[in-house]
Amino acid sequence: MEVFVQQLINGLTLGSIYGLIAIGYTMVFGIIGMVNFAHGDVFMLSAFIALIFFLVLTTWIGISSVALALLIVMILAMVLTSLWGWTLERLAYRPLRGSFRLAPLISAIGVSIFLSNFVQVAQGARNKPTPPMVREVIPLFERNGYVVALSYKQIIIMVVTAVLLTMFWYVVQKTSLGRAQRACEQDRKMAALIGINVDRTISLTFVMGAALAAVAGTMYLLYYGVVNFADGFVPGVKAFTAAVLGGIGSLPGAVLGGLIIGLIETMWSAYFSIEYKDVAAFSILAIVLTFMPSGILGRPEVEKV
Repeated sequence: MEVFVQQLINGLTLGSIYGLIAIGYTMVFGIIGMVNFAHGDVFMLSAFIALIFFLVLTTWIGISSVALALLIVMILAMVLTSLWGWTLERLAYRPLRGSFRLAPLISAIGVSIFLSNFVQVAQGARNKPTPPMVREVIPLFERNGYVVALSYKQIIIMVVTAVLLTMFWYVVQKTSLGRAQRACEQDRKMAALIGINVDRTISLTFVMGAALAAVAGTMYLLYYGVVNFADGFVPGVKAFTAAVLGGIGSLPGAVLGGLIIGLIETMWSAYFSIEYKDVAAFSILAIVLTFMPSGILGRPEVEKV
């Protein structure tokens, strides 16, 4: 039982990071129907941005408060990564929006390779560690010499995910920008006819997705304390899997899918062979989609005839 509880905590923490990345996938796909395969590398880039700013703030400027440094790092990472997201949408995706369906997908794969190689050249191919940011843990209970603990960084990650999910759900459901996004999701041409600036709405969607990827990158750095230029591909694929599992187009579904993927990985690693944890996650995806093709919280697509 003690191992199960500890792995449950670890799975919720890992799933929260996947969920933050998955929201960016589901927002972009929901509006323009494109899988932004560069989103995982945007997440990786934001982790490097967070690492650089954290070292600058703590080593050069001398900020001793880790909480203040993390807050500043997260804000700066969100701003710079959002600028990257806006630039990529303007240069790589918008010119191909009216082209054949595979053109934006090929462009996204090209952007992914560019970002990965750019970071490899700029920062090197080795792992980039950071000093431990938050070390404190809260012992929950002890049994048979095994201490079940909840660390402060796990609390931070889960609370940040819950707060951001609530904020972005409110933006999408209750604000004029959210109404514009939902109108573009249903019919972009009709949305443009009633006065919605479709280009601006899509650009802001990319900006929002990149900002969430920046938060995920900061939380990833906080949790693992190390980042590598290749860390964008696998988390990006798993986050996309989470978005599909939860129901692509649904913000709560993206986070739910992320939590499920995180729990499957950690539980499988604890009780079975760790080499097959990815196989288990994708097998669950295949099983769920067999019986629920739209995902857990997804809505079935209705085609007009």
